[in-house]
Amino acid sequence: MPPRHLITFADLSSAEFRALIRRAIELKHLKGLYEPLKNKVLGMLFEKSSTRTRISFEAGMAQFGGSAIFLSPRDTQLGRGEPIEDSARVISRMVDGIMLRTHTHRTVEIFAKHSRVPVINGLTDRFHPCQLLADIQTYFEHRGDIAGRTVAWIGDGNNMCQSYIEAAELLDFKLSIACPEGYEPESALLEKAGARVELLRDPADAVRGADLIVTDVWASMGQEEEQATRESAFRGYQVNANLMALAAKDALFMHCLPAHRGEEVSAEVLEGPQSVVWDEAENRLHSQKALLEFLLAEESPVRAASLSS
Repeated sequence: MPPRHLITFADLSSAEFRALIRRAIELKHLKGLYEPLKNKVLGMLFEKSSTRTRISFEAGMAQFGGSAIFLSPRDTQLGRGEPIEDSARVISRMVDGIMLRTHTHRTVEIFAKHSRVPVINGLTDRFHPCQLLADIQTYFEHRGDIAGRTVAWIGDGNNMCQSYIEAAELLDFKLSIACPEGYEPESALLEKAGARVELLRDPADAVRGADLIVTDVWASMGQEEEQATRESAFRGYQVNANLMALAAKDALFMHCLPAHRGEEVSAEVLEGPQSVVWDEAENRLHSQKALLEFLLAEESPVRAASLSS
């Protein structure tokens, strides 16, 4: 049987997604020694630098009794031009799972195709499913199930936005996206999502009555040379107190971090009472532990729960 991967949310059913969130919350509060991945090894390949992704996966494996190997392009033959297919075949014979944080989404797809073990997308230029797991866990903890709620995405239609589109389909919430022309998410994703996702230009229209407001930096890693152009394009898209005032009274604010105070979000909102960004960041650990257990452990409560639902 081929291994299960998490490349995009197309790899999960709605039942599995919800079961992962419930399991992440359980693991967060679990007391005592629990080592379902004892003696298992996760290979972590990083083409892009990271704080939350590296620490959460490495700590998660350690807490589960396993270990993780950090590999940068300088540490492998991938950095010297070895075909992705060959690296996948070799590395997957030596570890129990692989996490890639890379530039091109196609890299993860090729790696998964030729891997003997589960492959996890730790971030690509198109999707960031691991961050979305943490975001949804955080919403469930603070407000309950997100089904039927409205999420407002403000800013670039980037990998985070595109994972929100996929999550909206699986978890049945409405997504209102406000972005300037030329910075929209992929049209095929919008078409597939149908009426569940709305594309707007005015952030005020997207935020009005929303239950969750989410944003990200205007220039992501690798787009630094576009900073000035993007600052001009996204002027008026800052999430500030005036914008938050249009949302539901109990609306939450999230940001995947790192944040640029005074650009995409004001310091007042980031540090304010509606912000749950620090819970969101911590939950990278717990949601990814649930994911690692789901994909790598011999027995998984998530698999059992999704089969019985």
